[in-house]
Formats: sequence, structure tokens, C-alpha cells
Amino acid sequence: MDSALLSKTAAAMVAKGKGILAADESSGTCEKRFQSVKVECTEENRRAYRQLLFATPGVEQYLSGVILFDETARQKASDGTAFPQYLAKKGVIPGIKVDKGLADLPLAPQGEKVSEGLDGLAKRLDEYFKMGCRFAKWRSVITIGEGIPTHTCIYANAHVLARYAAACQAASIVPIIEPEVLLDGDHTAERSEEVHEATLRAVYAALAAYNVQLEYLILKTSMVVSGKENSRQAGVDEVAERTVRVLKRTVPAAQPGVVFLSGGQSDEAATAHLSAMAAMKNLPWPLTFSYSRALQNPALNTWRGQAANIGAAQQAFHHRAQMNSLACQGKWRPELEKQAA
Repeated sequence: MDSALLSKTAAAMVAKGKGILAADESSGTCEKRFQSVKVECTEENRRAYRQLLFATPGVEQYLSGVILFDETARQKASDGTAFPQYLAKKGVIPGIKVDKGLADLPLAPQGEKVSEGLDGLAKRLDEYFKMGCRFAKWRSVITIGEGIPTHTCIYANAHVLARYAAACQAASIVPIIEPEVLLDGDHTAERSEEVHEATLRAVYAALAAYNVQLEYLILKTSMVVSGKENSRQAGVDEVAERTVRVLKRTVPAAQPGVVFLSGGQSDEAATAHLSAMAAMKNLPWPLTFSYSRALQNPALNTWRGQAANIGAAQQAFHHRAQMNSLACQGKWRPELEKQAA
């Protein structure tokens, strides 16, 4: 374990005014998004779309890193440079998604999942390090519903995340742990807060059990929002207050930073919530973004697979990155959305 490298990487990932682009959609997820704009989900189209994002002029001033999917990490930009090296040359840290997706949790209620991919992980991490990746990401999901999440589900996913994180640090790769509490359902913001707190308490207990060093770890967390089917949606200030309260109760100050996923929120809602939290005083760690759809949606809808639209799509992506850069500094305002990128 190269402690100096881990420390340098972790600090750079949460640098002031910068966040992380999650461009690690699996081929299946990518297909759904491409279908929405009537683009065929071929390997070349996926490569071209990722290049559109990575090559956006000036976006490196807002992005500290990019999470890649395995296929993307092995692809090349049009100039022949492998994407990890292409990003690194722009001053953007390449990262890699290493979990193998979700499976039903045995002997648990329907709907509870556990993430897979620990088998062979150490070998894969060594390969990714040689390819230039300096951080990794692993996603687990917690569903809120009648009688769930169970202790079994929270416990199982906490230990999987901790084992993954330990393997990353041993390979000198900074782990992002992502225990996402889904917003699917009709639960209240109060219930979401309870589940977030229980989940994070379990995760950090497991991290301690596996000797994971928090100084070289980044948390990627969901926000405490109301279930999307609940008739009462918590406002921006309430979401910010509840989310930060949970983090202060559970996340040690030794950790370099916290990044948020958008989790199905609208582009602007994810930005507004982040800005409200980042503007709070006396936070023990920086808060920033690690968004996928909330950064990419305008670009994808503008591009639609047409080379003639690349410039406009890049402008749309640049604008969303800029808005979220302001948000992670607590400086975003709704009126800024009306300004052209």
C-alpha cells in the first residue's frame, strides 16, 4: 500500500470546486439511455459518446475524476490514446467501477439485494492500477419498503463494501464506497433519514473491522429525500438539514470528503440540494458531486448520436459541470440556470 499516493489521490478527488463524473454505466444501462434518444447502443457509439464528454473544452476545471466502466477503460480516444491516459493528460484522475452488479440476497425479503464481484478483485485491481486507474467505485443498494431494509441486508452490504475497500487500499487505489439508499417508494423523509443513518453506522463499523484507513476513503452517498411516490416532497432546506445531520452523526472527520450521487433526482434538484449542503458552516469534510444522469442528461439529449451536435452537446455538459462546481462551493443560484453555457 502506497500511503503517499493514496493520500495525494484522495485529496485531489475532493479538490475545491471540483467533482467526479460517473461515466461507468454498464452496457445495459447505457442501452436504456441511448434508446431514450433513439441511438443504437453499439460499442463505437458508446465510445464516441464518452469521448464527447471527456473532450469537452475546459471541463477539467470542474472535474477531478471520471469513473469508467471496464469497456471504456480499454477504449481509445480518436487520437489513439487510451481513455485513462487521455483523462490523466487533462489533469482528470481516471477511476473504475469494479462491482459486478446486484443479486437477490438469499433468505431475505423480496427486493433486497447484495452487490457481487469480490471474487478475483485483487487481481483486477492490480490490472486497473497498471492501466492508470487511481480510484475505484463499488455500489450497493438499500431499498425502503414494508419491513425492509432488514438488518441482514444492511449488514451484508456493509461487509461487502468494507472488504472491497480494504482490497483497494492494498492495491494503492482509493476506494469510493457507495451505499445508495434508493428513493423508490412512498416513504417519508423521516424514514429515509432513519435508514441512511442505520446504513452508514453499519458501513463504518464494518470498515473498522476490516482495518480500512479512513484517510484514504471517499464516501459516495445518496441524499435524504422523500420517496418519489410520496405526496409530500421534502424541500431543499429540509433535505440539506437531514442529510448533513446523518453525515455528522456517522462519518468520521478523518475522511477526506463526501461525494453525492443524484439517484434519479432532476438535474437542477441535485444541484440545488448540493449547494444548500455545501453552504452550511463548520462541515468537517468537503462535500461535492459524483453525478451521472444529473451531469449527462442535457448532453445526451442534445447529441442524439449526431456528429453535427457534438459542439452543442459539449456546451450543455460544460454548463452542468459548471453549475455543480458552484454548488459544491455553496454558490449556486437558480437564476444562473437561465444563463447560456
